[in-house]
Amino acid sequence: MIKDEKGSKQEKAYTAEQITVLEGLDPVRKRPGMYIGNTAKEGFHHLLKEVVDNAIDEAMAGYAKHINIVIHKDNSASVTDDGRGIPVDIHKQTKKSALETVLTVLHAGGKFGGEASGYKVSGGLHGVGVSVVNALSEWVKVEVRREGKIYSQEYKRGKPTTKVKLIGKVPPKDDWQRGTKITYKPDPEVFTVLDFDIKYVLDHYRQQAYLTRGVHLTITDERDGFSYQYYFEGGLVSYILHINRNKNVKTLPMYVSRTVDNVMVECAIQYTDEFTETVLTFANNIYTAEGGMHMTGFRSALTRSLNNYGTKNNYLKETDKITGEDMREGLTAIVSVKLANPQFEGQTKAKLGNAEVRGIVEDVVGQGLEFWLEEHPADAGKILEKVLLAAKARLAARAARDAVIRKGVLEGLALPGKLADCSESDPAQSELYIVEGDSAGGTAKQGRDRRFQAILPLRGKILNVERARLDKMLSSEQIKNVVIALGAGVGDQFNVENLRYHRIIIMADADVDGAHIRTLLLTLFYRYFPDIIAKGYLYIAQPPLFKVQRGKSFDYAFSEKQRDSIIEKFSKDVQDKKALKNKKEEKPLEPEALITSNEGEIMIKGVNVQRYKGLGEMNAPQLWETTMDPKNRIMLQVKVTDAEKASKIFEMLMGDEVLPRKNFIQTHAKTVKNLDI
Repeated sequence: MIKDEKGSKQEKAYTAEQITVLEGLDPVRKRPGMYIGNTAKEGFHHLLKEVVDNAIDEAMAGYAKHINIVIHKDNSASVTDDGRGIPVDIHKQTKKSALETVLTVLHAGGKFGGEASGYKVSGGLHGVGVSVVNALSEWVKVEVRREGKIYSQEYKRGKPTTKVKLIGKVPPKDDWQRGTKITYKPDPEVFTVLDFDIKYVLDHYRQQAYLTRGVHLTITDERDGFSYQYYFEGGLVSYILHINRNKNVKTLPMYVSRTVDNVMVECAIQYTDEFTETVLTFANNIYTAEGGMHMTGFRSALTRSLNNYGTKNNYLKETDKITGEDMREGLTAIVSVKLANPQFEGQTKAKLGNAEVRGIVEDVVGQGLEFWLEEHPADAGKILEKVLLAAKARLAARAARDAVIRKGVLEGLALPGKLADCSESDPAQSELYIVEGDSAGGTAKQGRDRRFQAILPLRGKILNVERARLDKMLSSEQIKNVVIALGAGVGDQFNVENLRYHRIIIMADADVDGAHIRTLLLTLFYRYFPDIIAKGYLYIAQPPLFKVQRGKSFDYAFSEKQRDSIIEKFSKDVQDKKALKNKKEEKPLEPEALITSNEGEIMIKGVNVQRYKGLGEMNAPQLWETTMDPKNRIMLQVKVTDAEKASKIFEMLMGDEVLPRKNFIQTHAKTVKNLDI
């Protein structure tokens, strides 16, 4: 409102002068998170992904065979391909070189022109890729080799510092005759992380090499001198064999590839003796974590083909109540589609929405699988036998699950002598401590805040569910107690909205047995209650390792380094300080200043250090103060950032195959600190 002139305040004029127009790449530098997600580790590595995606697009189009990624000592990076090379002629619309246009204009590239564009399929369809890299880099250098000539251009924070220059001819005997090389240095003014995580890089581009069959992908890390090469002639078949390398496989891999209506469909399938399914879906080499139409089409084809074959060959009867879930038990599958105009749902491209893809995938996979089943009757028989066994186990599991749920309802979820519930009824304010051992459980019950903290003691180690179906799992009394306490059901009837606690805390001793129990519980939650982890409701308590006391003053330490820091803090007299200095400088120590504990640790005289071997060694007030009081406690939230990698680790550490686990232990044994035997 505009008030009058008498002592009132006039509203500031709102004219065209207040409208800010960000030109060129200025919007990217102004709001980098809109284009790369964040300016931390993920965003930093996203720049490399955008550059490499362009090279992979050339490979998918059939123009490139080699892609070289080099991480330099100063954490700049180079990506070289032997594709056609970015055009350097003048662009009609911008009146600049096409190379400069691609590097400096958002939504410019060879991926928007339909049939007349440079690509039929592409992963980088937003058209902001390499220009965003340019905007968020301290500097960029581009070298293009086309038609026997070498061109170059340089940029600084998105702006060209040179024109596109012809710098020479390609030597006739040079291995690199054509293509594009982009070298860039992420801008320290933008990113909070400036170091490449080589493992992060290797994992992503190994996957891309599997998905782009026949491409030679080399990654060189000049910081440590190592070079890695990926080349998979088998493509998806090689990928599926890699995924199943630590599993007992039941069949040979099945592979089908066909293009229908300009949509290329590739699918690889193999069955193992596992109880879970692993299905990975991709669209234009982009991992679609939430599936989409290609996933729906694949599942329909699998169910129809196995039903048809099973009925025709008398494996299945009309009375058999087989579900799609039964047919996917132990299945490992990869579905990859490549199409011109993918419609991704959400900015993260997690789900493919093209309706036409569903029917195409269903047709291609269905025909390929039916032919494969006829050609491999022995493998087909193994699959159908596993399907029937899965169906029986499912019915048994349903009966066991219903019995557990009925028990929970009848007993009001009060487990006599076990669950000590809290009085709070709001799940968001309630906590459940799953505690190792009756002794520690009793201490926790005494020390807790009864208003919002519930305690469930577990006696001994629970069943390893990595090796068990749901029916066997629910025969375990310990696991039944957990299921009833959670109150959200189990299996296909689990509903995270019914969960009775929004903080579920695993509390075990800080020793080998405690670590084993934590691992068993983590396996249970990861395999059967993944939504609890996804919601961020699962935690691991961190009890202290030491109590450090001098006189009436004391403090708790959660590591040896923290213990030493507390000891030093308590050392106030000159003699103790002098002794510490002598110790650090490796001079002779004055014996009256220091004492040595039974474990050979150097301690300050007058300071008592108590090492906690287990939760049971603490009394109730100590347990509350150190591990359960929200004001003081330290808890680790359990997250899964890479589901595929997490699944592989659980399979290796908790599965039936001994050799992979033995190799892992032998490889990492020397890195273990403070091993408690």
